[in-house]
Amino acid sequence: MRKRTKIITTLGPSTNSVNVIKGLIEAGTDVFRLNLSHARVDSIKEILNTLKNESKKLNRPVATLIDLQGQKIRIKGFGENKYIRLKSDDKFILDASLNANKGDVKKVGITYKNLYKNVIKGDELLLSDGLIKLQVTNIISKKIHTKVLRGGTLYSYQGLNKKGGGLSLKGLTAKDKIDLKRAITYDIDYIAVSFVKDQNDLIEIKKIIKNKKIGIIAKIERSEALQNLDDIVKHSDGILVARGDLGVEIGIEQLPAVQDKLINKAMSYDKLVIIATQMMESMKTNRLPTRAEVFDVSNAVSSGVDAIMLSGETAVGKYPVDVVLEASRICEIAESTNRKNITIARKEKNFSKVDQVIAMAAAYSADKASIKAIAALTETGSTALWMSRVQSSIPIYAMTQNEKTSRRICLYKGVYSIKINKIEHIHAKANKQVIDLMQQKGTVKKGDLVIITKGDLMGTKGGTNALKIVEVGNLLDI
Repeated sequence: MRKRTKIITTLGPSTNSVNVIKGLIEAGTDVFRLNLSHARVDSIKEILNTLKNESKKLNRPVATLIDLQGQKIRIKGFGENKYIRLKSDDKFILDASLNANKGDVKKVGITYKNLYKNVIKGDELLLSDGLIKLQVTNIISKKIHTKVLRGGTLYSYQGLNKKGGGLSLKGLTAKDKIDLKRAITYDIDYIAVSFVKDQNDLIEIKKIIKNKKIGIIAKIERSEALQNLDDIVKHSDGILVARGDLGVEIGIEQLPAVQDKLINKAMSYDKLVIIATQMMESMKTNRLPTRAEVFDVSNAVSSGVDAIMLSGETAVGKYPVDVVLEASRICEIAESTNRKNITIARKEKNFSKVDQVIAMAAAYSADKASIKAIAALTETGSTALWMSRVQSSIPIYAMTQNEKTSRRICLYKGVYSIKINKIEHIHAKANKQVIDLMQQKGTVKKGDLVIITKGDLMGTKGGTNALKIVEVGNLLDI
């Protein structure tokens, strides 16, 4: 059986060839991410065509996630120099008025012109993912004077954070809005919103997306987001724990506890949850992960997350396919040996829809009986999503004739997407169609019990209203 935890692979220079894309799908990639901090929105169309072609050849749906750049503060450049070296006790000035490539060992430009309004003497500013620490000593004519507390190598256009957060930044930039409006004209599946501060950022996204079937993933990477977590989760389809910037703002020693809190919060609302940042970082240059990375991935899987996300490891690393192969193996072993008992206090105590009742009944009963698998005939994927919220080892096969649904399902933990050309409308024939497909894939054998969920009017949104248990090899003759 394939892994239940999904893998998101970030595309980049290392994944430009069709052969690499094919290898990534075969290795276990479920969702492909295009990061608009580094890629152009115009490249989406070509990438989508490649993904669709290779996915079709391999008969394996994959989803796409477009990651908006967001309001990240960065330093500017150092002219002909790629980097400078700062030493402890050096004096260093941050100057928003400085031209893009006029930086040196004494000063550098910054992308956020109002930063001086958001800091006071004594504040600590962190550069290069927290490796370099500055302390504000004075603010003169909008220039921020600092003392270097911890030195290091500083490259052009690296990120800048304020320890503890508190910067008055909006979540969406003008560039994000332009990119989003262009991105939704393509057949994409998910949008990741960077540096979300509160639910208003997500409401603004929804106004642009309107009624398009695109999932919204809120990236939690600002300390302010932790104060507005319930509202953010409720207004999104899921959250992404972006441990890079978040760790810089709150302190990396706080991350393990905060990660567990974020996972539990998303699961309590039956929302998707993704863990990201440096999952397999050493594999940028090595063919094998470190032991610490294996433990990190395994711990995320054991916590019940829907997906782990690979970033630079696949985008710019030397061995992108090897990274996904290793991640897949770790997921499979972690799932098969996991003994962690996950208890979630769900916010929704009652089921409000018929298809939700059927989905949860199937998932709960399958775990208590000798059920080999669940097959969900679905139009929108909602039934499969609800089933996947139950902590269970029973595989769920979501079968749909809707191409977009077949892709979106790929992010749901424990759900395997099967695209079919046409669903039989006579129920006995539909049952046989389901079992035949599962036997072809080698997932069930004669004598196995399978739960099938479907609706009286198959192919209708929200129409699932029936649950049937069938025995493979003992179906009604038609």
